[in-house]
Amino acid sequence: MNLGVVCGSFHLDEVERMLEFAKDEAISKNWLVHEIVWVPGSMEAPLALDRMLQKGDIHGAIVLGIIERGETDHGLVMGQSVTRSIIELQIKYDKPIGLGIIGPGAAPEHIEPRLEPHARSAVGAVAAMSE
Repeated sequence: MNLGVVCGSFHLDEVERMLEFAKDEAISKNWLVHEIVWVPGSMEAPLALDRMLQKGDIHGAIVLGIIERGETDHGLVMGQSVTRSIIELQIKYDKPIGLGIIGPGAAPEHIEPRLEPHARSAVGAVAAMSE
């Protein structure tokens, strides 16, 4: 099974690490990371997913990124909008999408311990929904 991955580059170092965890988890689930697309941030992920899921050779996808806590509700609103769009894309294409976005509202100290579990859980969700 071919997996697509959309990565937000705003927190490049952390998301690169998440990508490595996701690749490792994909191997353990007998999935092939077939395509990786980098976008500026989480807000751009739904468009990249839409384009990716149109392809017949992508059987599922994950989104990796981080939405930190800010001084306003911007991150919360963005996180809700992105999540809703991702849910709608799953239904539109009947393909599973694993949500590996840390936050919204993540404080800096919350990020590091969540990199691996969020990445692995996103792949696990796609594998589980494909059975």
